[in-house]
Amino acid sequence: MATTENSPNLENNKKEVKEGFKGFFNAIKTFLTNLLDIREETNKEITIEKIKAGIPVKSHNAWVLIFSIFIASIGLNVSSTAVVIGAMLVSPLMGPILGLGLSIGINDIDTLKRSLINLGVMVGLSITTSFLFFSIPLFQEATPEIIARTAPDVRDVLIA
Repeated sequence: MATTENSPNLENNKKEVKEGFKGFFNAIKTFLTNLLDIREETNKEITIEKIKAGIPVKSHNAWVLIFSIFIASIGLNVSSTAVVIGAMLVSPLMGPILGLGLSIGINDIDTLKRSLINLGVMVGLSITTSFLFFSIPLFQEATPEIIARTAPDVRDVLIA
């Protein structure tokens, strides 16, 4: 007789627990959605304008690029990964790269052309700077950091 009296209570308890779990998971889902939603407080037009404004290689960007490549070359020459990473953080190469991604994403051929031209100019400026640095006889010794960069594997491609 005790089991028949407990059955309605047991069913009610199961329903309460089930509803409690649903509420808990819904609360977690809502929290994570609000936390990770990148669309909130994003102005599409302003974002596109800012990315397009960062594409061109102009005065100070060119000089920052030259000095960041110079710093990276010194880091390679003294086998300092930290210095190379620091130079990458300073480098303004991200502007044309973001412009390239944006132009492909929104199918904007003019921005794609500008991004490719500016990226090419920046890569050319980078190669010229590093060539001039390593042309100095004092800096022509192959260090372990330089040798490590001559044999890339799949992991290096994934990191890039």
